[in-house]
Amino acid sequence: MSFPLPDNVDELKAMIGREVASLRDVVRRTTERPASGEPGAEVTAPVQSLAPGPAAAPAGSRCLCSTHDQGATGMCSALSAIPASAVLLEPLHDDDTRAVRDFRIVAGNRIRSADWLEAPDRQVGQRFLEARPGAARSGLLTALADLVANGGSMEGRVVDYTEQRLGRLHRAPLLYSAALCGEQVLATWRPVRSQTELLTIDAQYLASLGWGHWDLLSGKVTWSEGLSRIFHAEIGMPWSLEQLCDTLVPDDLTAFSEFLTSVLAGEEPAWTRIRFLVLGEVRTLDLLGRPVAGTDGRPWAVHLVARDLTPQIRSRRRLAETERESDRLRRQSQAERRVADALREALMPTLSEALAAVGLTVAASYRPAEPDAAVGGDWYKCRLLPDGRVLVAIGDAAGHGLDAVARMAQQRHALAGLAQTGASAGEITTWLNELVCSDPAGETATVVAGHIDDSRTLHWADAGHPSPLLLRNGRATPLDVGRRGPLLGALPGYGYETSTTPLSRGDLLLLYTDGMVEHRGEDVTKGIERLANAMGRSADLPPTELIDVLLADPDQAGPDDDACMLAIRVN
Repeated sequence: MSFPLPDNVDELKAMIGREVASLRDVVRRTTERPASGEPGAEVTAPVQSLAPGPAAAPAGSRCLCSTHDQGATGMCSALSAIPASAVLLEPLHDDDTRAVRDFRIVAGNRIRSADWLEAPDRQVGQRFLEARPGAARSGLLTALADLVANGGSMEGRVVDYTEQRLGRLHRAPLLYSAALCGEQVLATWRPVRSQTELLTIDAQYLASLGWGHWDLLSGKVTWSEGLSRIFHAEIGMPWSLEQLCDTLVPDDLTAFSEFLTSVLAGEEPAWTRIRFLVLGEVRTLDLLGRPVAGTDGRPWAVHLVARDLTPQIRSRRRLAETERESDRLRRQSQAERRVADALREALMPTLSEALAAVGLTVAASYRPAEPDAAVGGDWYKCRLLPDGRVLVAIGDAAGHGLDAVARMAQQRHALAGLAQTGASAGEITTWLNELVCSDPAGETATVVAGHIDDSRTLHWADAGHPSPLLLRNGRATPLDVGRRGPLLGALPGYGYETSTTPLSRGDLLLLYTDGMVEHRGEDVTKGIERLANAMGRSADLPPTELIDVLLADPDQAGPDDDACMLAIRVN
């Protein structure tokens, strides 16, 4: 049998309705009793429900009828017809918070769920925690209290019930169901029949599986706990096929119509992947459908098994988003690296031969803390000025990346411009401090700036930077600064002083940034002492080789910060 595919949900629901109506009409005619005496008056067996019916129930129950109205008394009497342990519970509320703190058993039947548990009718009048002390630890009491507070029902909840009796611990997995009955709670429970049943319940949860059964003749719908969990529906109120159609994602209408059409046409098994909109969230399900044929070969019922793929799809989506973000950051990092490479070439120039003409041999090196970073906030400057002096400077702008590069470039070029004025080292540093203080970014920096004049004297100022090391006669020591000033950008209006250090032929002056001497958890003076000792051991090396040796020594340059060095030999 084939059906034309519908164009919208209403047409799909109408198609289902027509097929069900047609099926019922055909079955109704084939099971109709013929008139008496007519040929073929044999009675065809009526259609049997595809869902299992209840077993015969034992009689007998006990209740506190004097406390109930007529309707409640009828409910108490009906407990004996329930083929499982059953009680009617009256909530006991806290006087202050009105929260449910316990229940009173007002009625119960005679069915025992375990040989070590008393029958419910023998516990009438007791508090629930008195009769079932393991209810609190197992979470059962909380679940029943939530049911009172929020309504709804509890269906097929596996409770690992443990209780101590006569000095022994007893344990049993019980399958609880409960629903509101007016202002009271009707609760039933039975033992889990087998380990297989328990594993089936757990498997539905672990594998996000569920099944549903739609009896097309009687209209009865049965859902497993797993399917109810997937659709966030009450297990006692499963959805019809029409209600299921209402939750379809519109783009999947055709696929679901083809799937349902094949099932109703008796084809088996049918499989598809469909998206449903459940409480505002798109849930993706793998559906396997099978028709259940009646005596005439027509599908009298539909059985569907669903697997919820939403968690996996959500994880894949997050992974894809993470990969896209990682790829974006990688491309951004590569772009920044290209920019930084270009800036480094522009900002860290090749040392001029003009310096050698005035008797100085100069070498410099820069090593970023991060291998992928081409340049950070560390910088140096060494060039011959028009008046014959040699500008010498090294600095460290706070931070890393392009922001630090921008601040470093600003400070380096500003210093070079200020040095053209012929001002002293202290004056240049004071003006540079005002420039950094006016930066809206509010970042600080350190610098040692000065010049070597034609008498081979170093005139220098220090703004929060490690003092240069002077290697003389095989021994390196920090230069003595009269008064070290604060970091650039820390104190507007501060006036920096100029210190003077005479240099001699053969001296080697090393300017460096704190990345060479700072190690986590160690005082910086130890790092300076270690660097000075390393210089002493390599006193005879030319500046270029000396810097290479220092950078290659794992005990020198710290791994957590950029490191920059400027070495000047006085010939």
